[in-house]
Amino acid sequence: MDRAEKRELVTGLNDAFSGAGSVVVAHYAGITVAQMNDLRSKMRAAGGTVKVAKNRLAKIALQGTDSASIIELFKGQTLIAYSEDPIAAPKVASDFAKGNDKLVILGGAMGTTSLNADGVKALATLPSLDELRARLVGMIATPATRIAQIVNAPAASVARVIGAYARKDEAA
Repeated sequence: MDRAEKRELVTGLNDAFSGAGSVVVAHYAGITVAQMNDLRSKMRAAGGTVKVAKNRLAKIALQGTDSASIIELFKGQTLIAYSEDPIAAPKVASDFAKGNDKLVILGGAMGTTSLNADGVKALATLPSLDELRARLVGMIATPATRIAQIVNAPAASVARVIGAYARKDEAA
């Protein structure tokens, strides 16, 4: 890799770190190419990216970003997983690590907050942004539905009572 390629890689990583909602750093020693491709495809499906970069270049790319506090995690064979959705990268990485003991999550960052391995796993248990939005819409819509039912209930009850009196008078 010549200097121009390195400069381009550092610039690309810096842009990725700046725009990422979360970043996960993990050791990947012993993972086969097929397993790495599987991880990459799962991450891509969730809206994230997995990259393997030289630690020195990743440290340079992290400087000046919100995630700069995780520089010390880059030791040994590390990979970087990141996504705009703060939950996507930790969720996919944690799920993959459960099925493959060769992927060891070291930590990560969410904005300016530095996370250890347990923090990344805790973040992975949270629902995604789309799930949270769906729950929020459901919570907002539920009271409106209940209000409509309550408002309509007295009118329906009055109609049933009048109908019952009408049938009673017809029977008499």
